[in-house]
Amino acid sequence: MQQRVLPLEEGKDPGVIINRTSQNKALPLRLLQLFVLFLAVCVTFAVISIYTVRHFGINAVVTTVKSGFQPCFEQPKSDLDQWIRPPLNLIHTMNDTELLWRASFAPGIRKYPFKRVPKIAFMFLTKGPMPLAPLWERFLKGHEGLYSIYVHSLPSFEPKFPSSSVFYGRHIPSQVSEWGRMSMCDAERRLLANALLDISNERFVLLSESCIPLYNFSIIYKYILRSKYSFTGAFDDPGPYGRGRYNDNMLPEVNITQWRKGSQWFEVNRKLATYIVEDVSFYPKFEKFCRPACYVDEHYFPTMLTIEAANLLANRSLTWVDWSRGGPHPATFGRSDITDDFFKRVFGADLPARPAQNETHVFPFLCLYMHSPQRLHFVCAAQNSTSLSLRSRNPRQTNKKKKKGKQSHSAMACSGASLVALVAVIVTVLSVIGAAQAADALAPTPTSPAPTSPAFVISPSFLSTFFAALVTLVFGSALRV
Repeated sequence: MQQRVLPLEEGKDPGVIINRTSQNKALPLRLLQLFVLFLAVCVTFAVISIYTVRHFGINAVVTTVKSGFQPCFEQPKSDLDQWIRPPLNLIHTMNDTELLWRASFAPGIRKYPFKRVPKIAFMFLTKGPMPLAPLWERFLKGHEGLYSIYVHSLPSFEPKFPSSSVFYGRHIPSQVSEWGRMSMCDAERRLLANALLDISNERFVLLSESCIPLYNFSIIYKYILRSKYSFTGAFDDPGPYGRGRYNDNMLPEVNITQWRKGSQWFEVNRKLATYIVEDVSFYPKFEKFCRPACYVDEHYFPTMLTIEAANLLANRSLTWVDWSRGGPHPATFGRSDITDDFFKRVFGADLPARPAQNETHVFPFLCLYMHSPQRLHFVCAAQNSTSLSLRSRNPRQTNKKKKKGKQSHSAMACSGASLVALVAVIVTVLSVIGAAQAADALAPTPTSPAPTSPAFVISPSFLSTFFAALVTLVFGSALRV
């Protein structure tokens, strides 16, 4: 070992200087011995606490803090909440009879005893994929709380929308529906019933995967909510595709003068939606006597609503439909039809400043009626996909300069600090085990009630770890000096 040479000063005794140096070296060794002894006591104390927790239960200080976390299965704060809170999950086990019965509940008092923001329920009747979903995403963006989404598709279809999509988790329990048959009306009633379970839904719009909005959300929302009418097409067609489909067996519920025809796509308010789901008078007649050649989806709702509430119908649909080509059904549109002149026909005129004042010329939605979903993509505006480049960042490599020099005091301090760190790690591991045992002791059993929201448990192992870490910092710093 290289001896340390100290310059002699005048009036200083060399023996005194040597004695002081020896004392400085002995002092860290003594402190290290005391600290190792202290850690040994902590380890013993931690082992004893673990044994006590495991065999005799825990006798610790439990600090109770009222938790702000509310589990999803917690009961509503009041009896009213269970009526006004929308369902968290659209998947349920109710059959159609139970669902329609539940959805037919309607308050008799018009004034709500809570702050209610009316919403528009967009109900999509689809076969499966929704190629125009990006267009609807952009249309609805920024208007959360003013709309609801419901999708009825084939039962075999598995939606794959991302969690950020407005269509994520919005598919209802569905059944197979066939065009022109009563199963199509069943699907529409099913959509209405699920949407009625949310008491904030005030207007209900039936759409398909081929429908697109023609105005922005704010205009459509104000236009629909300001109107006192429901937009359901219901007209008297004396020809073979109107009254020619009437069956005399409809009597006495429906006579031929009440027979109406209209587009499948409709918009109704909450009152008329309730009429539709609770109907048990007209439904059996249409189910039995309006067979495929009758195309029940074009007659059931228009006729029933005309009889029940003709004064509440605008006698037209919100969806622009072209019947000018003749035939039993509306015209279909292809790529060659989507031109500037086509949209001029749809709008009829320039967009009015206040659409609610000119209800006869505004069609907020357009259904393209295309048989191939792949042909719908051209309607959406092209969106530039931005590729996300992942930049791998190498950690900064710092060149550490190693000090060369043999200093017995520094080497002893480093060895002491390593020993302290090792013992502290052992104590920490034992404390974690003790905490696990404490958690098991606090767990409720079938014969003991659960504790009241314990925030943390102060156990002996926790105390030993705390003091060990504290002393480690103090002595470790002292040893490095």
